[in-house]
Amino acid sequence: MKAVILAAGLGTRMRPYTYFVPKAMLPLGNKPALEHILDWLKENSVTHVILCVSYLRHMIESYFGDGSHWNMRIEYVYSEKPMGTAGQLKTAEHKLEDTFLCIYSDSILRFNLSEVEEFHRKRGAAATILLVNYEHVVPYGFVELDSEGVVRGWREKPVVRGLINTGYYLMEPRFLKYIPENTPTSMDAAFQRAIENKETILGRVVEGEFIDLGDKRSYTQAYKRYLERLGPMA
Repeated sequence: MKAVILAAGLGTRMRPYTYFVPKAMLPLGNKPALEHILDWLKENSVTHVILCVSYLRHMIESYFGDGSHWNMRIEYVYSEKPMGTAGQLKTAEHKLEDTFLCIYSDSILRFNLSEVEEFHRKRGAAATILLVNYEHVVPYGFVELDSEGVVRGWREKPVVRGLINTGYYLMEPRFLKYIPENTPTSMDAAFQRAIENKETILGRVVEGEFIDLGDKRSYTQAYKRYLERLGPMA
């Protein structure tokens, strides 16, 4: 199986960190975030990786090269302008001929890939979205009013629960036809087109560790966790 990693974004939510370093290359512990993803892929016998790059791409290319240092094969595809998540994926279409794994470079997820692959293939899905359970305590009280402005309820600091997208997907090449050529497109827009065309889109809840690097707050938390794992520094 090939893996496509989307690493072409500008990382605007991570500025000023990403003015001079692409988001995928921000450090977690003693290595870039992207290297942690590659390590997990290799653990799961995925050794052929396609990196979708654009912004500050030379930093990614010079560090990872052809992947031989990691006993992997790494190829690169380019976009000259911001293309959105699905638009980035579309640039790799010519290299994808079978089931593949699509990964956002700003999230790290550890799960049993073989189990998810079996689930995906048995159902003949065009794509399977990897999900995790999430809950968040809202730091405010929710007040409910009726049409006359009378208070009918008050929930102090309610807990919101649900399933969230991890940015990891198993996909078939046919899913890519729902992404237009040379057009900035978000992943949710591509999924909506697929659903409207009666494609089978599955969701699979996984229990593995999920680390979100999407903004400065979440990145800082993850960075501290990885430093702690390294132990006391000499």
